[in-house]
Amino acid sequence: MWLPPGQNQSWVSEFILLGFSNDPTFNRMLFVAFLLLYLSSVLGNGLIITLICLDTHLHTPMYFFLCILSLLDMGYVTTTMPQMLVHLLAHSHTISFAGCWIQMYMFSALGLSESIIFVIMAYDRYIAICYPLHYTVILTWGLCTRLAGGTLACGFFFSLIHTFLTMRLPYCGPNVVNHYFCEGPSVRSLACMDTHLIEMVDLVISVFMVVAPLSLILASYIRIAQAILKIKSMQGRCKAFSTCASHLTVVAFFYAPATYIYIRPNSSYSPEQDKQISLFYNVFTALLNPVVYSLRNKDIKGAFLKVMRQGSLTC
Repeated sequence: MWLPPGQNQSWVSEFILLGFSNDPTFNRMLFVAFLLLYLSSVLGNGLIITLICLDTHLHTPMYFFLCILSLLDMGYVTTTMPQMLVHLLAHSHTISFAGCWIQMYMFSALGLSESIIFVIMAYDRYIAICYPLHYTVILTWGLCTRLAGGTLACGFFFSLIHTFLTMRLPYCGPNVVNHYFCEGPSVRSLACMDTHLIEMVDLVISVFMVVAPLSLILASYIRIAQAILKIKSMQGRCKAFSTCASHLTVVAFFYAPATYIYIRPNSSYSPEQDKQISLFYNVFTALLNPVVYSLRNKDIKGAFLKVMRQGSLTC
């Protein structure tokens, strides 16, 4: 059995993920639905990345960060969905201790990185609207690269703390996780010891990585709203607001369920409800990103039509 270092009292070598249902017919229906959602999410985000890379007009800080967001979304949904799809058709729903460790780490790392990239995207909109003449001077490519690197470094570092503290707990049985993947609170509820201290550490990380970014986003948009109200023409106001609407929509759908899962009191833990909420911010938010940014963004739609025209001319 695989054991974390120094934890000889951990007797569980694998976990069983309950998923959504024990009914084979219903699981096959879920498989088709989730497969379509997964493929749509990956293809949609992949399309955005491809368009940004191919169209030189989209080589700006705003679309650079959107590209990073799409990459994170693709990784985020891929850490959980393929295994869930396999479990929907397979008789065995087990995952090894090491596999659970890796899944929890990658899911948390990508999720935390995404929470920070939303702050940077809000900062980008703040500079673009409040200081339009200095936009390219302030947001240089060097700064954009450092911000992206710092985002990933913070996400993966804090995820390591969260995952290490959770998976080093002694798990003596039962080993049945009432979830469709190894999410921290669900796995931690099976530990054979008091987890109050680790819950407090997780709460501190959640406040730092969820509440703090959300506060910065709110502060940015207060300043943006003040700047927009100073614009005299209604057309100018609508144009300025439209550049922020897509970002605000995705932020709302990401932070609302994530805040509930990771900042609520442990006494209100509800496995069935958690599965549904996790599914929403894990799968549907990743799908929402390409839908929102493609439907509301003229530049993305223009780049898509341009690529399609070039493709038809080549044929």
